[in-house]
Parts: sequence; C-alpha cells; structure tokens
Amino acid sequence: MANPKQLFRRNSEWWNHVERALVTDLLIHGELKTTLERAKRIKSKAEKMITLAKLNTLSSRRQAIKYLINKTSNDPKKDSIQYLFDIIGPKYKSRNGGYTRIVKIANRQGDNAKMAIIQLV
Repeated sequence: MANPKQLFRRNSEWWNHVERALVTDLLIHGELKTTLERAKRIKSKAEKMITLAKLNTLSSRRQAIKYLINKTSNDPKKDSIQYLFDIIGPKYKSRNGGYTRIVKIANRQGDNAKMAIIQLV
C-alpha cells in the first residue's frame, strides 16, 4: 500500500491555492520567477484579473475579491485589490489583451526543472 503522506500528485484544491497566490504576487510585484508549467497555468488567470480591473464595476470588484488573496501591495496604504483596480487597471486601459509575457530561463539547479519568468508587459 502506498504511503498517503507522500505528495507525488497534487489535488485540484492545492493547485487552486497555489494559482491564487501566484497570480496575487504577480499582480503586486509585476514579475515572478517560477516553473514553466506554473507560469503557463497562471497566465490566463492573471490576464482575466487585469480585464476585470479595466471594467472597474462593482461586479468585477467582487469577482476579483473572490479570487485574489488580500495582501498588502507595494503601496502600504493599498491592498492587492485596491492596487489592481487603482493602478494596474488604468495602466492597461488602452491595451486589448496580452498583458503578460513568459520568458524561459535556465533550468533549476537541483532538479533540472524548466524555469521561467512571467512578467506584466
């Protein structure tokens, strides 16, 4: 019988928490160094959050609050939601999609995992 404590595969609940944390950090810091698989998974979700910020309605704010984690941003007076809607949303107002880019970098030293930098354009 397999050891239930080993985490060879992750369940969907774990992936959802990791994606939410990574998207929140990407929006706050502007770029993130992570594995290529995780970068590809969070790209669409980050772009959806920026699209919600461009709309800037009550409904879009509630959808963003439901998904993002409430952290303090670079501006100490604003949390992640306020930062998204007050700074990032107006910045991309004239752009129609393509808010993020993925740049592949050298593989990780320890386990040779493919690494990438995902950043806001």
